[in-house]
Amino acid sequence: MPGPVEPYGREGLPLSEARHRLLADIRPINALTTVSLEEALGRVNARSITAQVSIPGFQASIMDGYALGQNKRPTVGQHWTLQGRSAPGSPFDRVLNAGEAIRILTGAPLPEGAGWVLPQECAETSQTQLTLAVEVSDQPWIRAEDEECKTGDLLINHGQRLTPSQLGRLAGCGVATLQVHQKPRIGLLISGDELVPAGLERRTGEIWESNGTLLEAILHNLRQVVHSRCVVPDQPEALRQALAELSQTCDVVVSTGGISAGDTDWIRELVNELGQVSFWKLFLKPGRPFAFGHINSPEGNVPFFGLPGNPVAAAITALQLLWPALQLLEGQEEPDLFPRVKVKLANALARRPGRPELARAQLEVDASGELMARVSDSQASSRIGSLLNSDLLLEIPAQTGGLEAGESLWAQLIRTRLL
Repeated sequence: MPGPVEPYGREGLPLSEARHRLLADIRPINALTTVSLEEALGRVNARSITAQVSIPGFQASIMDGYALGQNKRPTVGQHWTLQGRSAPGSPFDRVLNAGEAIRILTGAPLPEGAGWVLPQECAETSQTQLTLAVEVSDQPWIRAEDEECKTGDLLINHGQRLTPSQLGRLAGCGVATLQVHQKPRIGLLISGDELVPAGLERRTGEIWESNGTLLEAILHNLRQVVHSRCVVPDQPEALRQALAELSQTCDVVVSTGGISAGDTDWIRELVNELGQVSFWKLFLKPGRPFAFGHINSPEGNVPFFGLPGNPVAAAITALQLLWPALQLLEGQEEPDLFPRVKVKLANALARRPGRPELARAQLEVDASGELMARVSDSQASSRIGSLLNSDLLLEIPAQTGGLEAGESLWAQLIRTRLL
C-alpha cells in the first residue's frame, strides 16, 4: 500500500491546509432517526421546517395595563368605561367599542376593536371608569400576531445543529419531533506499553492512562459519543486487530499515541496496511505527530484520525481537526469553527521561533474593557494542567519569539455556547 504523503517534508502540513484536505474527504452518514425536542439538543437537523401558522397568532399586550377601544394615542384626562378583563388563556370575548376599555395582562389577547394598551402606572381607576392621568408615549404596547414568525417562514434549515434557543422556538411554534442525523459512532484506541488504568498501582516507568478520559470528556462536551474505547499495548498484532475491529463497528476511528516515528510507533504502518494514510505531520505546536487517512471496511472507507500521544497535543488536534470532521459526518452543512477575537497579553510569554503555536490562555477583561489573555505558566504538551481554565487558544505565528505583556494576538474563543 502507498505510504503517507509528506509534501512539506520535516515541517509538516499547515493547520489550515490539513483541515481543508481532510474535510474534503469526509462524507456524511446518511442514516436518520426521529427524536423528541427533549432528545434533540446538539443533534443535526435533517429536514427543513417551516411555520404552519403565524405565532403567536393574535395581537397581545406587551405589558400589564388597559386595552382601549381606539387605535390612536390617548390624551391626558381622557375617560373610558371599564368592561371586563383579558388574561392569558382567558380572553375578553366581545368587541371593544370606542370609549370602552378592559383590564389586560401581559401576553393576553386584544379583543376586536382594541388598538392601544395603556400602561397601568399611567392610569387612575374607579370601579367602572378609567382615566389617563399622565402623558404617554406614542408606543401602543401591542405585540403583533406574527411577531415570532409568519405562516411559511423557515424555522430551521436542514444541516443545522440544534441549540437551546432553536429548540425553544420550535416548541413555541408547535413542533414536537424532529428528524435528525445519526451521530457518528466513534472508536477510540489508546496505545502504549506504559499505560496503567487510574486507581491501580504503577511501577517505575509506567503512567496512569489519561488521554482516553480527556478525549472522551471533550467529545461528550461536544455532544459526541464514544462507541468503543480500548487501551492496547504497543504490539503490532494487537494494534492491527483493534484497528480492524473498530473500523467494522464504528463510523470513525481515532487513535492517540503510537503515531510518531519511534521504534514502537506502529499505528501509521498498520493503517497503511488496512487502508491508507493520506498525510502525516502538522506544522503546529503542539500537535506535530498527527495523521489522517482511512481504514477499509465492508461498508466502505472509515475515516482515521491519528492524534499525538501527549495529552495536550491530542486535545488541541481533536478540537482543530477531529471536531470539524465529526460535524460533517453528522450531516452539518458547514463545520462551526471557534470564533476568533483580538486580545492583549496580560503577562509575558517566553518562546522560541519555530512552529506556529496554539497557546492556552484564560480570558480576562481589564478596567478599560480590553480583552486580555493570561497565558498558562507552562505550555508543555505533556502537562494537562496547562488546559485548566482555558478560554482561549492564542494563535502565535511561526517566527514570533518571546512576547511581552500588552502585545496583541488573535485567539480562538473555545468557551461553550449556552444558547
